Amino acid sequence: MEIILKKDVENLGLEFDTVNVKPGYARNFLLPQGLALLATPKNKANLEATLEARKEEEAKLIAAANAIVEQLKKTSITIATKVGAGDKLFGSINNANLSEELAKAGVAVDKKYIKIPGNTIKRTGKVEALIRLHRSVEHNFAFDIVSDAPPVAAAPKAAPAPKKVEETPAEEA
Repeated sequence: MEIILKKDVENLGLEFDTVNVKPGYARNFLLPQGLALLATPKNKANLEATLEARKEEEAKLIAAANAIVEQLKKTSITIATKVGAGDKLFGSINNANLSEELAKAGVAVDKKYIKIPGNTIKRTGKVEALIRLHRSVEHNFAFDIVSDAPPVAAAPKAAPAPKKVEETPAEEA
């Protein structure tokens, strides 16, 4: 079922996006909550008229989004977290954690604009997240997940301890 979003909906789209959803999701949640409209020809024409009227505002939003993308291109993020055996994390990293780290680096990106494949990260390594700031402005942001424990240097092997031979008392005859 094709609908037009009236507000930003996390994991679905941004305001004025036309998206396809399952009919039950539209009928039971999006339409009653006032988050969407059916994408009828009349509503699509109204959407086009609204977007045409908002052209200047849209241009400003796109320019601001492109400025944030330029900041993101210059930013390198490494998230240090607790790691168990191998490369498996204790807990997980999600879009809120990435948003906090970006804010610390001086780039303000709301968590609802960040989409991580699989929604959470549970292993260390290099990861890419899609940051969608506007309908027409998207950026794949690469960041690293590393262990917060100091690296353990391989200890040199100690020489084997000499075997101790126990003396047994000699039997007296």
